[in-house]
Amino acid sequence: MQAKAAAQQHRPLRRGTHAKGICVQAQFQVLDVTVGRDHALAARLAKGIFAKPGVYPAVVRFANSDSKVNSDFKADVRSLSFSVDLARNGAAVFGANAVSRQDFSLQNATTLPINDSTAFLAIMRLLTASNPAAGLWSLPFKDKLRVLRTLTLVQFQTHQKIKPYQQLRYWSNVPFRHGPNDVVKQSAIPSPANSAKPLQRSNPNGLQDELVRHVKEDSQMSSFDFGLQFLDAEKMTYWGKHQDANFWVENASVEWHEAEAPFHPVGRLTLLSN
Repeated sequence: MQAKAAAQQHRPLRRGTHAKGICVQAQFQVLDVTVGRDHALAARLAKGIFAKPGVYPAVVRFANSDSKVNSDFKADVRSLSFSVDLARNGAAVFGANAVSRQDFSLQNATTLPINDSTAFLAIMRLLTASNPAAGLWSLPFKDKLRVLRTLTLVQFQTHQKIKPYQQLRYWSNVPFRHGPNDVVKQSAIPSPANSAKPLQRSNPNGLQDELVRHVKEDSQMSSFDFGLQFLDAEKMTYWGKHQDANFWVENASVEWHEAEAPFHPVGRLTLLSN
């Protein structure tokens, strides 16, 4: 898929997805998760990097999800990915089993349209086929249904209102382990104070250039509250019915409704000027 996109655009290879992106420096503040919370919830939140308050340097990458380098105003899903540097004075924190960095990857959609590995393989067979129509026809019937479902969800997700990167909300789409017992999804929620100027739709790099303008010119930098959403299967429903924990982990296109599983702020990501 990477080679096909590069050949079509007469350019070198880039990432397979999220090919067009821009990076800025930031800091990630881990909040004191015990403040204003009961002991049981605080104990669940205080795992890994979130076990102890602190401030760490970070690099943030804002991007469009397409495998091609398109105009920023082409319908697409936008992403916010960031890497947190956990090392202090050359030594990693959190003891003998420490790591020196932790990465997070989020998009401005609550779910991943590709539901599971079977759907992923089916959609990749379609996208890499020399003839898409023939590629779709060659798939088994169940894979055809998987592809059509995926493409339908993609259309809903890509046709959102286009807003500056710093004013979008982002979700992890898929769940991650949080400590030995819990599973969570993550979300980066923009501050209402995040500023932006009107986007110039005649500029194919309008989203990138507005972000550059923001970090170079604005006096107050944008920030995002970073929250965790626990998988509590006994509280969550799908079409009005409870499912086991495995269902919520294995179906990436199924949403965890915030009314049933709220996000709990545990950190704050703030862009740095210049």
